[in-house]
Amino acid sequence: MKFIKATENDIPLIQDLAKRSWENAYADILSAGQMEYMLRAMYSHDEIAGQLRHPNYHYYLIQDDMNDAFEGFIGYENHYEDTTTKLHRIYLVPGSKGKGLGKKALQFLTQKVSENQDTRIILNVNKYNPARKFYESQGYTIYDEGVFDIGNNYVMDDYLMEFIIHME
Repeated sequence: MKFIKATENDIPLIQDLAKRSWENAYADILSAGQMEYMLRAMYSHDEIAGQLRHPNYHYYLIQDDMNDAFEGFIGYENHYEDTTTKLHRIYLVPGSKGKGLGKKALQFLTQKVSENQDTRIILNVNKYNPARKFYESQGYTIYDEGVFDIGNNYVMDDYLMEFIIHME
């Protein structure tokens, strides 16, 4: 598996991977209307392009070595708070789960975060998303929860999770 640093040329691919993964991950959690609203807001060309221009925000495409197919992506922001990196996005398309890609993506993230001298990774996960158990299996713990108004009468009802990197 390879991690390829994304550029503005990759925005259509990121949008496609997001749509495909969201349709699977959130089908039983979010309404079709909320999913469409969030995808349109969070994955617009302008939104992603702005993030890619930010020096601390990084997108990496996840590519399978075996067939060169793009299986997902990861988006994170170093120094989100002091020595904390925020994992904003990690998504895998249906059919790629269970291959160890998520685990390898989190290991890759931990390595990148360490290189940037951050010691903590935080993320939000929907309270009804089974991915929470995956994060817990990788050493992430819940430190809080929150309900966030995202506009259009929609909210995100999330657990806030963290992973502490122990520097050697």
